[in-house]
Amino acid sequence: MPKGRILVVEDDTDIAKMLRIYFEGSDYQVTLAERGEEGLEVCRAELPHVILLDIMLPDIDGYEVCRRLRSNLRTSHVPIIFLTQKDERSDRIQGLELGADDYITKPFDLDELRLRVRNTIERGMHGSLTSPTTSLPSGPLVEEQLRKLMKEKEGDWALLYTGIEGFEAFGESYGFVAGEELLRYVATILTRAVGEAGTPGDFVGHVRADEFLVITRKPLAARLAEEAKERFAAGVGTHYDWQTRERGYLLQTDEDDREKREELMTLSAVIVSADDGPFADIREITESAARALRQARAQ
Repeated sequence: MPKGRILVVEDDTDIAKMLRIYFEGSDYQVTLAERGEEGLEVCRAELPHVILLDIMLPDIDGYEVCRRLRSNLRTSHVPIIFLTQKDERSDRIQGLELGADDYITKPFDLDELRLRVRNTIERGMHGSLTSPTTSLPSGPLVEEQLRKLMKEKEGDWALLYTGIEGFEAFGESYGFVAGEELLRYVATILTRAVGEAGTPGDFVGHVRADEFLVITRKPLAARLAEEAKERFAAGVGTHYDWQTRERGYLLQTDEDDREKREELMTLSAVIVSADDGPFADIREITESAARALRQARAQ
């Protein structure tokens, strides 16, 4: 499994290719973007563990890219390391004021940059701020967003809570690595659905195991739920072997070596809104959502 996903936003093709070769050789997954808008689009599709961001870009500069990432709830937590030829103190301060995590000046030492990338990713993971598998916010970041809901006076929020039916059986048959890839698939589905049909203020989080949540506005919740379930159903077959896809069910053996059938995975989704309250604290919100999901799974 890759050590982490790196997005390189750099219009100098020689530097970009060099970084890709170097970091892929160090077991990282690397995506390249030549323009700022392209980098933002990549983030909307799949969150990286860290972004290496050049300041001088052909469309919008790195400062604007950083500002947009930090102002969007779905990308506000993603670490950013600026890459630039500028060495002025004011430029470094501007980047850090916008929320950049680090700053390195060209020409840079690759080993030093690798250590900065490694340390930046590890800080995020060890602080339990993001899921090491999906890169989505988890733990304290999810709790922070839920606390904000408690303070809303309008009460227009809705929480979309999802779980993967059949995930345990899938993991038993295909293993841990395949299970993690499936979780990243769900994270991508939810992120893209929110990016296309949600608002910049919507939030996607990885709660635990195979459970995710989306915080959005009430009028959008049902549509996002259907969009996520449809996308999951359309692509989940690619995670099975062709024989299982052809049969339409997963074939396993029990402890007595008897064959048993398991349904292919589906995505369950429930919605909890301010109308289901009042809620005294964030635990009541998550417990209400988890209870609704359990009931949906039991049906």
